[in-house]
Amino acid sequence: MGVQKVIENASPLPEPEVRMMSPLVLAYVGDAVYEVYIRSLLARSGSPARKLHELCVQWVSAVGQERVWYALKESLDETERAIARRGRNAKGGVPTNVSPDTYRRSTSLECLVGYLFLIGKNERLGRLLTDALEEVGATYEET
Repeated sequence: MGVQKVIENASPLPEPEVRMMSPLVLAYVGDAVYEVYIRSLLARSGSPARKLHELCVQWVSAVGQERVWYALKESLDETERAIARRGRNAKGGVPTNVSPDTYRRSTSLECLVGYLFLIGKNERLGRLLTDALEEVGATYEET
C-alpha cells in the first residue's frame, strides 16, 4: 500500500481528544507526516537516490518549513490558526543551528500538520501543503 493510501486510511481521532494533546506531541506527529509527504513527492521526481536526501533537507529543515509556513498561514481558518499558535508558543528546546523565531514558525507548521492528520482532515492538509509548496516554488528535480 502506498504512503498516500496509508495516510488516507488512517483512522482519525476525535477532535476534542486531539485538541487536548500537547502542542509538542502534535508537532512530533506533524514532523513525521510532513517528512513523509515531502519524501513521497521526491520519490516521484525521478531524482537518483543519492540526491533525494539533499532535496528532502531543503523542505524538512526548520528553514524550509518556515518558508512553507509563510506561504500557507493566510489560508488557515480560525481553528487552524489557534492550533498553530499553540505550536508557536510551545516551550521546547531550540536547536543551535536556527533562530528561535524560525524554530517557532516551523513548530507551528508541524503542530498544524499533526493536528489535521490526527483528526483525519487529510484532504485539507494535502491542499494546504500542495498550495504552499507551489507558492514557494518548490522543485523536486535534480538541478
